Amino acid sequence: MSIIADALSRVKPSPTLAVSTKASELKAAGVDVIGLGAGEPDFDTPDNIKAAAIDAINRGETKYTAPDGIPELKAAICDKFRRENELEYSPSQVMVSTGGKQVLFNALLATLNPEDEVIIPAPYWVSYPDMVRLCGGEPVVIEAQIEANFKITADQLEAAITPKTKWLIFNSPSNPTGAGYSWDELKTLTDVLLRHPHVWVMTDDMYEHIAYAPFKFCTPAQVEPALYDRTLTVNGVSKAYAMTGWRIGYAAGPESLIKAMIKVQGQSTTNPCSISQWAAVEALNGPQDYIATSRIAFARRRDLVVELLDKIDGMACPTPEGAFYVYPSIKGLIGRSTPSGSVIKNDEDFATELLEAEGVAVVFGAAFGLSPNFRISYATSDEILTEACNRITRFCEGLK
Repeated sequence: MSIIADALSRVKPSPTLAVSTKASELKAAGVDVIGLGAGEPDFDTPDNIKAAAIDAINRGETKYTAPDGIPELKAAICDKFRRENELEYSPSQVMVSTGGKQVLFNALLATLNPEDEVIIPAPYWVSYPDMVRLCGGEPVVIEAQIEANFKITADQLEAAITPKTKWLIFNSPSNPTGAGYSWDELKTLTDVLLRHPHVWVMTDDMYEHIAYAPFKFCTPAQVEPALYDRTLTVNGVSKAYAMTGWRIGYAAGPESLIKAMIKVQGQSTTNPCSISQWAAVEALNGPQDYIATSRIAFARRRDLVVELLDKIDGMACPTPEGAFYVYPSIKGLIGRSTPSGSVIKNDEDFATELLEAEGVAVVFGAAFGLSPNFRISYATSDEILTEACNRITRFCEGLK
């Protein structure tokens, strides 16, 4: 008899982490590899945030904190939601976790019963379906096609809702596509949700500040205040402030839900890192210049990658509204063969052959629930991106 729990058989290892690990192994072996799989800014954490962490260490802020976060950080989060999203929350409606992933997992574990359904638009962040399965629920996937700019419609959402639906997980701008829902587009979805009072909304707003004009970010409870009492608004400092390794995510929502999530966290990891919490206070309350500066760089990189990839015969690369990913279609390349005779049957074949032939590591689209595509993270230098796109072009031109 195996010691491993049956529930774990429903979960797959993270494909994005697998790609990054494979790229690192090849680099260590001396292979010239360009890794475009990691979803993190290549910029350093701003100096004022690092200084705040050092100050916290020197003050002795190295003890346990409350499981849901220090009061100073919860107050900063409330101020952020009021200032940037027109949402009013009290500290008792806020919790802090070890990254946004733990926030989502806490919420699902605290609310899902067997057979509860969670609607997830695809392409989706790879962890959503597996977290739902691990917590006993059933993911219900809605495919948002490239022709719809990777956005679901109100009719699709309406058709997916059943009496068993408990949550809609909503991510805009999206990982992996960068697609962002405008106010009017989001309003069509919130209108559907108003007709189904048993469905809650879990937002993933992690890429809020990586949004490119003329697109303007908005979040469901902001667009439709009537959904306030059944919305968990999730965010964090990882992407906006180049703080991926600091591991601070946060959420605000109904107090009863937050209390349940705190109970889960209190019996698992307890408090997030105390030093990281003080750094996050500075990130939210301090100067915000870094956000605008990094957004300019990301926009330039986006335009560079889209221009180069969209020229490739058999590939189509839409222009994202936000985040730092592109999600090109390789529909026109399926069925072609490499010089060695290997047939590209799907996007996983494409990613595998590309890595072996040209040393470019990307994540195949099936991992995100929509094929045939692949994801590139352009959170790296212009020079590296240009070289990577040239290698991808060379690889595609060699297919017969």
